[in-house]
Amino acid sequence: MYKTLTFALVHFTVAFSVAWLLSGSLLVGGLIALVEPLINTVAYFFHEKAWQRFHAHKLDKTTGVV
Repeated sequence: MYKTLTFALVHFTVAFSVAWLLSGSLLVGGLIALVEPLINTVAYFFHEKAWQRFHAHKLDKTTGVV
């Protein structure tokens, strides 16, 4: 659990720093640092769903099971 929390802190810090440096705005940096991980989490969920379908389809072709 500590590893997950420290990674989240690193992710937030990097996202904030990059957005702040590119925009020059603390507000924009903060908003992007908060919104980006939320959107990335949703994208990851759908990526996992697609990967599971791809993997299941690949197994079906290999085993001949439909």
